[in-house]
Amino acid sequence: MERLDPVIGREVRERFAAIGRDLFLTGAISSHGGNLSERHGDRIIITRRGSMLGRLREEDIVWTEVAACERDSECSRELVVHRAIYEATDARAIVHAHPVHAIARSLREAVIAPVDSEAQYVLGDAVPVVSAAETIGSPEAAELLAGALDKHPIAVLRTHGVFGRGVTLEEAFYHVTCLEAACRILDLAEQHD
Repeated sequence: MERLDPVIGREVRERFAAIGRDLFLTGAISSHGGNLSERHGDRIIITRRGSMLGRLREEDIVWTEVAACERDSECSRELVVHRAIYEATDARAIVHAHPVHAIARSLREAVIAPVDSEAQYVLGDAVPVVSAAETIGSPEAAELLAGALDKHPIAVLRTHGVFGRGVTLEEAFYHVTCLEAACRILDLAEQHD
């Protein structure tokens, strides 16, 4: 008989597994990169530290409280960032990924200005790039990203990756893939200038 965490139902697990697999298949993450979360009232459901998003198992999806608690140790190292984003925005879901073209652009740009109409419509005219001395799971990164995501659906942490927010995981995933496509279009356009 299947063992289910009473807090994390089958629908949630299936949704996390589908988005995690899609992130891996699109190349937005490496084998063990990225993380996902959803806020459900006073709880955050999030991927476990070190999990493979492309092959999420039941034990790779864990929950914790909105406030720090003893359950935090099994959660993704980016939990501090997820908490800050949930506190500062109306996000219900967050996708963190490491898309190559967006990260490459973050090395040389303070904002990413899409030129394609889909990205402009979905993401706006400028996607912020923020810089933190410590990029992985730091309070500084959390504060900077929460501030950027208060006004934008996605932001880039220089050298590290993107954090997309949404009402659903699917919407947050859309923001991630839309930005990566916009960065690829910018790369191609610049090759022909």
